[in-house]
Amino acid sequence: MTLRALQAIFVALILCASSARADDHETNHIEVADYLKLEQVSDAQISPDGEQVIYARRYIDQMKDEWKSSIWIMEADGTRQRFLVDGSNARWSPDGTRILFLAADAHGKPQIFIRWMDADGAISQVTRVSVTPSTPTWSPDGRSIAFVAIVPAKVEWNIDMPSPPEGAEWTKPPRVLDRLHYRQDRVGFRDPGYSHLFVVPAESGSARQLTEGEWHVGAQFDGLFIGAGLSWTPDSKHIIFDGYDSLDNDLEYRRSHLYSIDAANGDKVQLTSEEGYWAGPVVSPNGNSIAFLGYPATGNTYAMERLYVMDTDGGNNRLLTDAFDRAPNNLFWDANNRGILFTAEDEGYVNVFRADLNGRVTSVTSGKHSVSLQSVDAARRVGTGVLSSFYEPGDVYTFSLSGQREPTRLTAVNADMLERKTLGEHTEIWFEAEDGNRAHGWIVKPPNFDPSQKYPMIFEIHGGPFAMYQGRFDFRYQAFAAQGFVVLYTNPRGSTGYGEEFSLGINKAYPSVDYLDLMGGVDAAIAQGYIDDKRMYVGGCSGGGVLSSWVIGHTDRFAAAAVRCPVVNWISMAGTTDIPNFLHSFFDKPFWDDPDAWLKNSSLMYVGNVTTPTLVMTGEEDLRTPMAQSEEYYAALKMRGVPARLLRFNDQYHGTGTKPSNYMLSLIHI
Repeated sequence: MTLRALQAIFVALILCASSARADDHETNHIEVADYLKLEQVSDAQISPDGEQVIYARRYIDQMKDEWKSSIWIMEADGTRQRFLVDGSNARWSPDGTRILFLAADAHGKPQIFIRWMDADGAISQVTRVSVTPSTPTWSPDGRSIAFVAIVPAKVEWNIDMPSPPEGAEWTKPPRVLDRLHYRQDRVGFRDPGYSHLFVVPAESGSARQLTEGEWHVGAQFDGLFIGAGLSWTPDSKHIIFDGYDSLDNDLEYRRSHLYSIDAANGDKVQLTSEEGYWAGPVVSPNGNSIAFLGYPATGNTYAMERLYVMDTDGGNNRLLTDAFDRAPNNLFWDANNRGILFTAEDEGYVNVFRADLNGRVTSVTSGKHSVSLQSVDAARRVGTGVLSSFYEPGDVYTFSLSGQREPTRLTAVNADMLERKTLGEHTEIWFEAEDGNRAHGWIVKPPNFDPSQKYPMIFEIHGGPFAMYQGRFDFRYQAFAAQGFVVLYTNPRGSTGYGEEFSLGINKAYPSVDYLDLMGGVDAAIAQGYIDDKRMYVGGCSGGGVLSSWVIGHTDRFAAAAVRCPVVNWISMAGTTDIPNFLHSFFDKPFWDDPDAWLKNSSLMYVGNVTTPTLVMTGEEDLRTPMAQSEEYYAALKMRGVPARLLRFNDQYHGTGTKPSNYMLSLIHI
């Protein structure tokens, strides 16, 4: 097949979709351009007196092709919504008179600022640090702010070089690297350094470094700083945090401890003793206990976090959720110190739960949606957060923590974009794979669906692989459905939210039986009776790129594929990704001891079976699944004569959505 023929296939894909709705002139559908109007809300924080809510509102700056964030405020009932200030990560002071937030200073460097919440609304810059502060956290007395920042380190490499002649323009000296983790997606090359804990007076002043040394504050994912868990004791004297004080921290994977540090003198005590991954500490209101997440050390590819509680001195450590086969997240204490609120993924949806100190777990919210609990007014038994459903992109809600009433919607930021739009209908399916495994997924039908017609189908596969498609709005799927496609997406083995055993179904075997689940989902969709099985298309990014390339290497059932940001060669990937330890966790032995196992699970080794016309897409700046993976796959496809094109997205990290224009391009090309 020629390139022209390949192009014709993908053009036909769009044309057949357009023809599927050719008779529908009256209905307004989602269009790709609507993405520019989409807004996102997050970080809903209720004031200490329960009267107001602040939240972040993200929107697309069309002129700069980037997302921007601003902070908004409203009354607790959703009235008087108004812009407050540009920035993010806003948090109320304990007395409610101020908020802290992150914003760029005059030099474009992120810093911590404070805004007074009186009529004057004065703003002051708190930090003037050369490194980006993260996780800013008020002390309970409101006098101090703790935060984490990278402290630069110097790599010694002394070489005597002749001095250049005056005015000479010599090449910059080489970058000297001596650690495994030296790059990070969306960051690039990382300057040598370690994440450490700081405290700064809330009234502004010099930031004081509390921790030091060649180790990291923050329970890192494969050597990458993604934030830290910080929680003050009620007397404002100590900070409980996660991190890993070990000289081997660069080589260890999924290791962290909890520590207590004296905020005055920096004296540090390790609270956890068992080796494992311990993170997210939250001190109880009475200061007697710490709730936290984690699991003991394991050699498995995946381990599910569970909820633990211990005394503030590290004693009486106990597991609370042994019988609850789901992973808790976002911990908050009840006002009575007798229970912990959290969110958890559960069979494709996310809701709020409560665990008492005896380990009994009860539901606080229920429904087919995705809830993110972001702040709690424990005394008034109310929480705030974001709720998204299949037909709602996500808005700020309040939640009754007693579970006695339905969530109350406070915002409607996308009402204008969705006005008079007819969305595709979601249908939930459960199905069995060839080996009898039961799996879960959804079908999105085109607007004004006609069951007597045969529709083309796009099958999307999620990344991770330890992740979960959620019951929430997805612009991509609605855009596809609006073009006349049926969209199928599923949670195969390896997905989270279905119990630890289900996630461990691909332990040391990825891809493997997850392929059976994927094909079982396709068969279940075809059984509905309205799928044209000659016009089926498959795609996915990251872990979805792994599996979509695996799929077309094992079946010719799909008319075309869009393999996005894939891993196709585990061996070459291990030396080029920013998460090498995570990669090695998929195998019992390193590739130099057992290369056959690594090659057996590499989709590149099955390219000889591929006949499916394929688009390969990856960002030029991708450090998670680097461009070289796509180049290897594309070259092999071309050498075999398989119709293929490689799309190299400019100014794009992992995924296809760093730049809004890239996201829209990916929708059009698929």
